Order: sequence, then structure tokens, then C-alpha cells
Amino acid sequence: MATLSIPLSRNNFFLPSSSPKRHVFPIRITCSTRDGSESKGSPFHFKEIKSVACGVLAVWALTAASPVIAANQRLPPLSTEPNRCEKAFVGNTIGQANGVYDKAIDLRFCDYTNEKSNLKGKSLAAALMSDAKFDGADMSEVVMSKAYAAGASFQGVNFSNAVLDRVNFQNANMKGAVFKNTVLSGSTFDQAQLEDAVFEDTILGYIDLQKLCTNTTIGAEGRDVLGCR
Repeated sequence: MATLSIPLSRNNFFLPSSSPKRHVFPIRITCSTRDGSESKGSPFHFKEIKSVACGVLAVWALTAASPVIAANQRLPPLSTEPNRCEKAFVGNTIGQANGVYDKAIDLRFCDYTNEKSNLKGKSLAAALMSDAKFDGADMSEVVMSKAYAAGASFQGVNFSNAVLDRVNFQNANMKGAVFKNTVLSGSTFDQAQLEDAVFEDTILGYIDLQKLCTNTTIGAEGRDVLGCR
């Protein structure tokens, strides 16, 4: 069960008011997954507003811990599907920009070393990629929004024109990786190895840049291109 409290203005409902002051009514909306059960915590019954609010709450619950898996959360059990590693060659297409999917693509411990054709341009949004090997692979134009790639190896990977926003690259080996015209906004690189990584026309925000520049493994040329101070 989750509860969302929303301050609603009288003006939002066009209720008549004799005072020009803005009145705020705290309305508590409770969303429950139990069959037909819900708490009556609101003095008003606005079904439409409640439906929207519960939708907002659901999205917040999925996206508040960005990247997709928070550090204090446990990963789901490793998939037992015999062809799970081959799922990367198909990818997913459901809500790729926000990492929304019907079932997570589990690529943990898979080996894609020197894969030059089957990963390019694929959508791997919200994929579980920790401890997988992609060394020497061509991952240009790939979409990895909200992927969890902690501890994975991407040595020499070509990430040109890729969308790597909100990805967890903690402790990943990214030596010699190429980031040309690559979206890196919201991604984390804590303790990642970025020696000889190439940054060219990389797209990321100022705060993201500051965090990236704290990684001391980035070489002098890379720091100069990024504008690290």
C-alpha cells in the first residue's frame, strides 16, 4: 500500500470562493494492491484525480531510485531461461526512454566479447548487465536507459551515438571505451575504470559532469575534452 498526499487548490476545481486568498486542501489518496480494499483517507471522492495521482505515485516508485536498481535493493534472482543472453540481440521496445518493460532483460554474466553486429542499435533499456562482458563490442546507437551495469566490462566498446542515460556503471571496466555524441545524463561512474576512454561531443548536464570529473582514472586528454577543472 502506498499513500500520496497532494495539496489541491480550491481554484483547481473552480469552487466558488468569496475570498481572493488561495485555499489549499490536503487530500490524502491511498493506493492499495489488495482486492477491492482501500483506505478512506480523503474527505472528497474525486475518482479522476485519484486515478491520476495513483499513476503518478506508481511512476515515482519506479523512478525515484535512479538508476533502475538502488544500492540498498537486492537484484532479482538470475534468470533460468536457457537463451537469456540471446535476448540482447533482440532487445526491448516497450517504453525504452524510461526503462519501462514487461519483463527485465537479464544479461548478467553473459559474454559478448568482440560482438560487432548483433548489439548495434538495440534497445536494452533497464537491462540487468552486471558482471557481463562486452569487451571490443560495437554498441553504437544502443539505448541503455536505466540499465544496471555495475561491475560489467566494456573495454574498448564503441558507444558512439548511444543513449546511456541513468545507467549504473559503478565498478565497471570501461578502459578505452568510445563516447562520441553519447548521452550520459544521469549515469553514475563511481569507481569505474575510464583510462583512455574517448569523450567527444558527449551529452550530459553540469552536475553529471562534475560527478564524472571526480573519477581520477580519466586521462588528461579526456579531462581536457570534458572540461574538468
